[in-house]
Amino acid sequence: MRPLSRRGRAAAPVLAAVLAAAAGCADVDGLHDDGDLGTVHAPQSLWADIHPDPPGPGQKPGTAAVVPGLPKVAGLSMRGVNAVEVVRADITAATAQDEGTGRLVDPRAAQRLALCTQAVDGGPDCPVRPPVLHDVTGNGREELITALDIDGRVSELRVYTVKDDGAIARILSRRGVLEGVEVAAEHLAVREPTSNPEKVSVSDYVWDPKAGIMNLSQLTLDECPAAKSGATPCSSASRG
Repeated sequence: MRPLSRRGRAAAPVLAAVLAAAAGCADVDGLHDDGDLGTVHAPQSLWADIHPDPPGPGQKPGTAAVVPGLPKVAGLSMRGVNAVEVVRADITAATAQDEGTGRLVDPRAAQRLALCTQAVDGGPDCPVRPPVLHDVTGNGREELITALDIDGRVSELRVYTVKDDGAIARILSRRGVLEGVEVAAEHLAVREPTSNPEKVSVSDYVWDPKAGIMNLSQLTLDECPAAKSGATPCSSASRG
C-alpha cells in the first residue's frame, strides 16, 4: 500500500474526527438529526400567595351523611325504597345546611323537586331520574344511584347506601353535566364534556371503606363516542 503524502497525513486526523462525530448520531437506519429540541421552561405559578379559605363545617359535598327524616330500611335492602323521597329528604337537609351558598346543592334544586308528586315515580314532570341499584361498596348490598336534573344540562348526582343500623346515608354527591354515568363492580365513572368537543373528562370514583364514601381515584380524558365513529361530537358540548 502506497504511504500517505504529507497532505494526506495532515487531513487524516480531521477526517477521523468527522467520522467519529457522525458515528455518534447514527442508528440502525443510518445518520439522523435530532433537530432543535427546544428549551424546557419551568411552570410559572400564578397568584402563589392567594389561597381559598377551607370549607366550613358541613360544607364538604364529598363527605358521607345520614339522610335525616327517613325511616330505617327493613332488611337492609334498597329494593322498595322510594328514591324520590330519599332525594327530597337529602335535598331539603342539604339546602338548609347550605344556606344558599351553593356548595352542597344547587339553589334551584328545591324548586325542581316541587314538580314531583306523591306518586312512586314522582309523576311525569319529576326531575328525579329512575333509580339504579348496584353494589358499589362490595358488601353484597345494593346502593341507590340517582340524579336530580336541574335545568336540562346540570344535574345533582347522588349515591346512597344502607348502613348496618338501617339508616340511609349519602356516600357521593356530585354536581355536573352528566354526559354519561357508568358502573362496574365497585367503580362509578362520570363522563362530562370539556371545552374540546371531541373529548370528555372521565371521573372514576371507588368505594373507600376507611372514609365511608365514594372517593375520586382517577381523572382522565377520553374521546367522545361520536368522535370515534366520525359523527357529530358530544351533544352536551354544543348545548348551552
